[in-house]
Amino acid sequence: MKRNLFTLLAILCVAPFISFAQGMLDQPVPVDAAVRMGKLANGMTYFIRHNEEPKERVSFYMIQNVGALLEEYNQNGLAHFLEHMAFNGTENYPEKGFLDYLEKNGVAFGRNINAYTSFNETVYNLSDVPSTREGLIDSCLLVLHDWSDFLLLTDEEIDAERGVISEEWRTRRNASFRMRSVWFPVVFEGSKWAERDIIGDLDIIKNFEPETLRKFYHDWYRTDLQAIAVVGDIDVDQVEAKIQELFSKIPAVENENPRPVFEIPDHDETKFVLATDKEATNSSIQIMIKHKATAPADKNIGYLRDDYIANLFNQMTRDRIQELLQKGNPPFINGGVSVGGFVRGYDAAYITATANPNMEDVGLKAIYTETQRLVRHGFTEGELNRAKVNLLTAMESAYKQRDKISNDQYVSGIQEYFLTGEPLTDAEFDWQFGQAILETISLADVNKMATDMLVDKNRVILITGPEEGVTHLNETDALAILSEVEESEIEPYEDTAEAASLIEEELPGAEIVSAKTLDELNAVEWKLANNATVVFKKVDYEKDQVNLKAYSPGGTSLFSTDDLQTASMVATFMDAFGVGDFDAIALKKMLTGKKVGLSVNIGDLSEEFNGSSTPKDFETMMQLLYLQFSNPRFDQEAYDALKSRYVAYLSNMANNPKKIMSDSISLIVTDHNERTKLMSATMFDEISFEKMEELYNDRFTDVGDFTFFIVGNIEEEVAKEMAVKYIGSLADSPREEDWVDHNVNMPKGTTEKKIEVPLETEKANVNVFVRQEMDYTAESNLKLQILKEILNLRYTEEIREKEGGTYGVGLGAASRKFPTARKTLQMVFDADPEKADHLKSILFREIDKIVENGPTQVDLDKVVLNMKKNREQAKEHNKYWLNVLHDEYYYGFNTDAKENFDDIVDAMTIAQVHEFAKKFYTGADIVDIVFLPKKAE
Repeated sequence: MKRNLFTLLAILCVAPFISFAQGMLDQPVPVDAAVRMGKLANGMTYFIRHNEEPKERVSFYMIQNVGALLEEYNQNGLAHFLEHMAFNGTENYPEKGFLDYLEKNGVAFGRNINAYTSFNETVYNLSDVPSTREGLIDSCLLVLHDWSDFLLLTDEEIDAERGVISEEWRTRRNASFRMRSVWFPVVFEGSKWAERDIIGDLDIIKNFEPETLRKFYHDWYRTDLQAIAVVGDIDVDQVEAKIQELFSKIPAVENENPRPVFEIPDHDETKFVLATDKEATNSSIQIMIKHKATAPADKNIGYLRDDYIANLFNQMTRDRIQELLQKGNPPFINGGVSVGGFVRGYDAAYITATANPNMEDVGLKAIYTETQRLVRHGFTEGELNRAKVNLLTAMESAYKQRDKISNDQYVSGIQEYFLTGEPLTDAEFDWQFGQAILETISLADVNKMATDMLVDKNRVILITGPEEGVTHLNETDALAILSEVEESEIEPYEDTAEAASLIEEELPGAEIVSAKTLDELNAVEWKLANNATVVFKKVDYEKDQVNLKAYSPGGTSLFSTDDLQTASMVATFMDAFGVGDFDAIALKKMLTGKKVGLSVNIGDLSEEFNGSSTPKDFETMMQLLYLQFSNPRFDQEAYDALKSRYVAYLSNMANNPKKIMSDSISLIVTDHNERTKLMSATMFDEISFEKMEELYNDRFTDVGDFTFFIVGNIEEEVAKEMAVKYIGSLADSPREEDWVDHNVNMPKGTTEKKIEVPLETEKANVNVFVRQEMDYTAESNLKLQILKEILNLRYTEEIREKEGGTYGVGLGAASRKFPTARKTLQMVFDADPEKADHLKSILFREIDKIVENGPTQVDLDKVVLNMKKNREQAKEHNKYWLNVLHDEYYYGFNTDAKENFDDIVDAMTIAQVHEFAKKFYTGADIVDIVFLPKKAE
């Protein structure tokens, strides 16, 4: 295989100088030789690959070539229902036996144990399973074995799951889902796609006979439609032997139904559909042009080359549209022209625009004009060259970090190979082939993609938006706009040249006045003559990555209430302004071929920089840092353009119940403090361009007040040189600052609210916040996380499974040191309005149980083991160490130290959690908000 690969690459390297031979395009794509694959006598396929990201972990997948399109009319929704049932009892693990077993081994339901159902497939996974624990590999293979053909599907478990599925149905019923039910039948007219939505028919979910589900299981969960994928830190030979022994015993289904292929009828005419909803917030325009995709058997070298062409096409169109949005008065809020996958068996070209209110005609005309500009004039050589360089940079970075390809990423490729015949290549091939094939792609090749894909056959115009208060395009007007654009004169795009360098002048730098080694952190600290502090640590878990973080105390706490709205938008607008002499468009071109980024932010208590780059682009990141600090750019035209887009975007948000609920929560949990500001179209009445410049310059003027952290795969001398040159050249100001406490707190005691919201779907949304003033320590922070995860187990069992009352309870936990040390626990879920109060009482009941008696040893052990496992995996990444350094300086202790994690969790007892829960919950401030559907008047 390797010999064939290098022969192919040798041919490709000379291809620019010869005619591109059709025979070469027809060659098959080499398959990753590290993937062991085979097919058992019963028709089941298996894939096995050794991988060590993360170390001592393995992921198991069961890939079923079975989805909602295979359902009969009386089974609508049962493919998804069956997915749920796979977790409710198998032959070897009755009830929820394997969930309990895996959780006791640090494998968490939801996070590591999950599944999904789509139109054409159902995929189950057991991820990040410890590979060194005795018997776990065998047990996980047994779970996959049972999923294949040995689900119990008892009447009792089926009936118990009806409630969970019904609540998932309720949770997913939003504006987008309802509008989709209108446009799906038009886009997919004449096909099975038009009749299914995966979640299914609620009446069927509640009332189907168990035998109907068992029939679907028998008909379609069968070995010839199944694949097993095992990827991780394992012995491939041993795992293969286990698979062959265990799975060969599963009998093949006799006289099986042929697995159908679902097609969408062609249509020469342009179809039109308008879908509206009371809860929709913006008018969206989409022209979708459907194309038959390449058949699996034909996904060869030519197909792979076309994929690179599509990637370049999408890069260039994205840049063009972004350039349009940076200027003047943008004709739409967001837009794009792209090509890509649609549904299995089909690709599509997408022409999209989010329109300004009551300006769908303007948006459609503008985005279609850009489309026609592409069709008539194509791209420029400059655009193509930049796109190639950027793609090569991304490919090179991926190749350098090939040891960080995760188990689940590998399985994703295996899954597509099994289901749709996508090429399954390795990192070496991707890098070598990518370099060679890009040399063969010409401007004519990319322009041909525009003329081939952007046609008028199989075209659908899709308009979605608010039901009230907006004038929508009709079919006649939309078609007339397309005709008008097609008949108009359109000038070609004019490209602009790039500048030579970011910084022209010589920089003075600054001396290091003191240096010290941080032995415990294996890092070094430098104090510069301008009073800046720089902390560096070399780590190379990600080989092609360097991260930067910096902070200075103050933030928006030093601003008046009147300035808060402006301050809240600084980070967003600075990104649109560019830097120094470069507007955002020129800067993007200047950074062609560089993988680098830097952002600024003004938080409540500090101002910050966050950046990342490759080692070779580290100096460019430092140059951006220098310019963003010393020569920030404030672009009035870019400000006006982005402001107009924001105002348009926010103008209809009042219709969105999620926005209503979010705003209500923000006001209530801050006790309606005057410093609580909400996003709305009118917020820009309080924002000014001049004030934005003033606030930014106030916060980013004193480098001596900043601490900088540099972590990544560069040498210490390089980091020192760049820090001295760029950070050292920044100005210090003779001022000392700190944040100010404005006493923004939750209301004292217990606050209960029931708020009616205009909802199209009958559902309640429950939100509970528990907050207590407590010391910020490593031990108390970990105890809060443990409490949260224990409650997650309890709520899954009691509210989701036993009650069937919600699709899931979401939990969040936060420990804060400044301005006041406090801890917060948040719980949120959707439910039937009639059951909301009862289910909410279970939230408090489970907390009360732990306050009174502590958790069970089983629950505590599950949580601690999973936390330790996740911690081990996190330590293998650069950003973990960046956060460790930041926390050492900001919070005052080393979160990586053994005494601040391992010693605490290893010694954690029921009594300790019990005591913490009492201290946290007793006398805590509680906000209890339930949103209910507004009753008809």
